[in-house]
Amino acid sequence: MANNVAGILFKQKENTMINNLLKGFGHIFSGLKLISQPGIRRFVIVPLGINIALFGGATWYLFIKFDEWMTQLLPDFPDWLSWLETAVYWILWPLFSVMILLVIFYTFSFLANLIASPFNSLLAEKIENQLTGKPLDTGPDFPTMEVIKRSIGSELGKLLYFIKWWALLFIVTLIPGINLAAPFLWVLFGAWMFSLEYLDYPMSNHGKFFKDINSQAMSKRSLSLGFGGGVMLLTSIPFINLLAMPAGVAAATQLWVKHQDHLS
Repeated sequence: MANNVAGILFKQKENTMINNLLKGFGHIFSGLKLISQPGIRRFVIVPLGINIALFGGATWYLFIKFDEWMTQLLPDFPDWLSWLETAVYWILWPLFSVMILLVIFYTFSFLANLIASPFNSLLAEKIENQLTGKPLDTGPDFPTMEVIKRSIGSELGKLLYFIKWWALLFIVTLIPGINLAAPFLWVLFGAWMFSLEYLDYPMSNHGKFFKDINSQAMSKRSLSLGFGGGVMLLTSIPFINLLAMPAGVAAATQLWVKHQDHLS
């Protein structure tokens, strides 16, 4: 009897997790719809321009550096082990490719979001106003020194968080056998970081900083991961990825408005 009850509860939890992943993922498409609405489009122009410039730079940088990095990362074999080289190449090439793509595109996305941060915060504010019909109280026009220090600390905390987990995953990628799980782990890591990056905008408008956002997103992990996965998918599609930043901000704002009881 106890086993049956445990099985039912596990099944319900599994279904809830899958539903939340799909709900979170679906928000990116709502974000695309939101940024095309009248009254919102003009707040998309600057983030879109920054995204075009940075992603253009990321694509160019990858084009000229990718082969060089892959040559450096893949091991050299002596002549008597040349028979093993091809097999190892086909195993490690996809792993290192995924790692390089995620790191480069997340790094350029981080830079784009850092540069566009004031405009993204304004976009989040306007979208929240449109969704709720209520003006957003953003506090004083000029932030206090305490708020400025907390904001800088929040961005540094986010960067250190990224470096810490990136270094750990890089080590995992180099360990034979264990590195077979590396692509899956990199995808999870990328989805989580994109989720935190974009939830930052609507939540920071309400006085939340990185530690708050991270812990609160953890309370709805599957919802947050689903959303981050949607942003990552959009980021990986050529040309459409130019819309990833404003769509991500819009989607995160809608996610915040709908689920802020769980994220605040």
